[in-house]
Amino acid sequence: MAKRSFAGKRVILTGASSGIGWYLASDLVRAGAYVVIAGRRSERLQQLRLSFGNPQKRLIAVTGDITDAEHRQTLVTTAVEQLGGIDLVINNAGMGAIGNFADASAERLRRIMEVDFFGATELTRLALPHLKRGNQPAIGIVSSVLAHRAVPGKSEYCAAKFALRGWAESLRVELKPAGIDVCNVAPSTTRSEFFDSLLETARGTQSRSAGSQSPEYVARNILKALRQRKRDLILSPGGKSLVWLGKFAPRFTDQLLLKYA
Repeated sequence: MAKRSFAGKRVILTGASSGIGWYLASDLVRAGAYVVIAGRRSERLQQLRLSFGNPQKRLIAVTGDITDAEHRQTLVTTAVEQLGGIDLVINNAGMGAIGNFADASAERLRRIMEVDFFGATELTRLALPHLKRGNQPAIGIVSSVLAHRAVPGKSEYCAAKFALRGWAESLRVELKPAGIDVCNVAPSTTRSEFFDSLLETARGTQSRSAGSQSPEYVARNILKALRQRKRDLILSPGGKSLVWLGKFAPRFTDQLLLKYA
């Protein structure tokens, strides 16, 4: 199977105003792609555009909330009208929360599901007719190691990522006859502005550890996985160990998480 080239590819990328998304956009443009970048902070998207000397069609910024149906439609319409189609959708927008489920409101769970799950699924739904006509078409999903093994204190986030992973696995098989790849990449903790979107910090932000993965590293490996047409990738050795331990020693893993997570 031939490796995917990003040269000339027409891309929709969500969550591009900071962190992993910022570096994904930068690396895609350097690789020759044309990218519609989406995010809620207009000034950050424009800053990203200007960092490349205000390229005319290489970076097109669309400000909005991924939970808004009109915004999702605008992303697809912009890509089709200004770039001529869609070859790649990278669902990167996400948010999280820290705190026990029993102490949280129903609104918190709904908000996380709307951003992390429904935002991705419904944008992809709109893009699918165009992806089917695309060049080496693919759907990239920035998930989490917590889509493979849940931890305490992040139940809503884990639920959204588990749902996203299950949807991706089903979608991969459904779209195989159409030649559309589905790549699900699971980073561990990233030193990223993602943590600024935590709704609550009941347990603090211990995840900002010295051993966390940089957003540059994660972005580079997401594109590597897409280039090599990977299906499902857990980026860190620690993440792989957690998943392995949870599978083969689930009760022991529960005790470890209860004590240290």
